[in-house]
Amino acid sequence: MARRGLLPSHCSWAGNKIHSRTDEIPRQWYNIVPDLPARPPPPLHPKTFKPLVPGDLSPLLARELIMQEVSDERFIDIPDEVIDIYSLWRPTPLIRARRLEKLLDTPARIYYKYEGNSPAGSHKPNSAVPQAWYNAQEGIRRVVTETGAGQWGCSLAFASSLFGLDCEVWQVRASYDQKPYRKLMMETWGAKVHHSPSILTEAGRKILSQDPSSPGSLGIAISEAVEVATARSDTKYCLGSVLNHVLLHQTVIGEECLKQLEEMGETPDVIIGCTGGGSNFAGLTFPFIREKMEGKINPVIRAVEPTACPSLTRGIYAYDFGDTAGMTPLMKMHTLGHDFIPDPIHAGGLRYHGMAPLLSHIYELGFMEALAIPQTECFEAALSFARTQGVIPAPEPTHAIAAVIREAKLCRESGESKVILMAMCGHGHFDLTSYDKYLQGTLKDLTFDGSLEIQEKVRSSLSSIPQVPR
Repeated sequence: MARRGLLPSHCSWAGNKIHSRTDEIPRQWYNIVPDLPARPPPPLHPKTFKPLVPGDLSPLLARELIMQEVSDERFIDIPDEVIDIYSLWRPTPLIRARRLEKLLDTPARIYYKYEGNSPAGSHKPNSAVPQAWYNAQEGIRRVVTETGAGQWGCSLAFASSLFGLDCEVWQVRASYDQKPYRKLMMETWGAKVHHSPSILTEAGRKILSQDPSSPGSLGIAISEAVEVATARSDTKYCLGSVLNHVLLHQTVIGEECLKQLEEMGETPDVIIGCTGGGSNFAGLTFPFIREKMEGKINPVIRAVEPTACPSLTRGIYAYDFGDTAGMTPLMKMHTLGHDFIPDPIHAGGLRYHGMAPLLSHIYELGFMEALAIPQTECFEAALSFARTQGVIPAPEPTHAIAAVIREAKLCRESGESKVILMAMCGHGHFDLTSYDKYLQGTLKDLTFDGSLEIQEKVRSSLSSIPQVPR
């Protein structure tokens, strides 16, 4: 007989077999756009500055993904084949962090939605699987992408292996050097991996000619992948964050979480998640923002970003390129400038110069707030979490954990028994070099206010943002 608590959350015993609970996986993704009180500013053609039409994206993306990108449908059906693969790890658990609460001596009740039990160890396969499936359905043979921390690259490599697609990944150089096992994971699933900037593309060679020791950035890696995708008709580009259809796919997280909290009889007072491009944060929060707009709940929704790359809290809201070379459409977003190359902080997935346009728009509408936290405080929080809950977090969600601990301490001081919900987007098993640096005392904070160099880099980068006519 099986002992309670030993099975994954998505499985149950029936005789000697384990059956996946696919009936508990959402059957639709949620599109927040038609529910917003104002439409998001449209993306613009990079040369004409006119609003983009779907055909403009056809050299890059699969047709169905383009339709999802511009869709006005509130709910979009998830293909049965995608749900079948989701069932390998979904639904993911919602866990109460009782031991962390005890350590903090707080009356707050802390919950985290844990996405680290996916094959790639993060939330990223929630979008990688449908992107690979739609491309395979259209007869595409090869997909290319970039990756910051390596989690998206691993996820697309995994998804591509399921559908017989060739996969090529440009991994940001700082991450490529720090996390060799992420590269090996991608290669194990059959992907070809290059460091970025590379000598394989014009965009990469240009950066290397200016700075041969460049640590790279997501903006540079996007330029390289886009350049390769547009050069071949059998190849499409896949993106792991930022665009509407990626945020859409991630809403399975929030839809599951709504039902799980309802079953527990809980309503969140504060919802917290880390933000880089925005997919993990949007995936958890968009269904809750829907409920908030309908007047059913009223949580504070808080995004947390690194002080070394603070696009929401320090960037400007303007049209800018999504990549360094200026090959992508112009998107209105909170940006530090497409030329900005962040210092090589250890949360590689948060080293992006801009925030998702849809998330930026929602921030402007006032449905959420944001703050930036330095990485040493984040790793201190991560140790508290690991030593109480047992999970070693990836560097990215350590930002959310640090913000949760701040909020829980405020509850201790005020005596408020708030329900705090956190997005825990992945584990840090391949990020232990970051923990080693923190434990050895060599991890340094890189902050906007504390660094004139960072401020000057941002000023210089912002000066190159395109001047879009009204």
